[in-house]
Amino acid sequence: MSAVRVALFATCFNDTMWPSTPKAVVTLLERLGCTVEFPRAQTCCGQMFTNTGYAAEAVPLVRSFVDVFGSYDAVVVPSGSCTGSVREQHAGLARRAGDPGLEAAVEAVTPKVHELSEFLVDVLGVTDVGAYFPHRVTYHPTCHSLRMIRVGDRPLRLLRAVRGIDLVDLPAAEECCGFGGTFAMKNADVSIAMGSDKARHVRETGAEVLIAGDNSCLAHIGGLLERQRAGVRTMHLAEVLAATEEDPS
Repeated sequence: MSAVRVALFATCFNDTMWPSTPKAVVTLLERLGCTVEFPRAQTCCGQMFTNTGYAAEAVPLVRSFVDVFGSYDAVVVPSGSCTGSVREQHAGLARRAGDPGLEAAVEAVTPKVHELSEFLVDVLGVTDVGAYFPHRVTYHPTCHSLRMIRVGDRPLRLLRAVRGIDLVDLPAAEECCGFGGTFAMKNADVSIAMGSDKARHVRETGAEVLIAGDNSCLAHIGGLLERQRAGVRTMHLAEVLAATEEDPS
């Protein structure tokens, strides 16, 4: 795998708010023998436009994505949501634009785009990544990773192989946390109610750490847990998998 050109698509949310996550992805993949590149020309995947009905505004971002990542053998994304946008929305946007060249470029790039747990399990063929994390944790499967790109139990298989970890089941794990991007702003009361249910289930586990593959959902649930003074911190899956015995995290 070291000879394969692997690109990191950090996502704009992580780049802006949670830079520790893409850094953890690089640490993890390099430890596993990959050479990782971070194309500096990368931008947003366009999901925020597409999901709110601004398809025309999203098309330039689709063009940018295929231009930036088209030459790589694999693209790794620490977000089920953004992976889903690329794999499920870009083709439709290209068709809407009426550009056969763009359609062909999207068709060529899309199969190379992998959510982090998919890349580790399916491409690298590993579940034990050499991680050490001696904490009681629980895992929230985010909606897009669960329902759109269907990562299944890959994240849990990776977590179960972490040395020292105490992984406990999250009640009603498959229920949405209520974030949903602009849904949280347009339907704040419903979003808070859903998030409060999720936070309650997290507290019931007695976990020290809530883990997920999307920082957007972690920001929503984590904000509620913080307001409740629950004493539960949030971490992206990549950060846990990047931790080793030498890492005091």
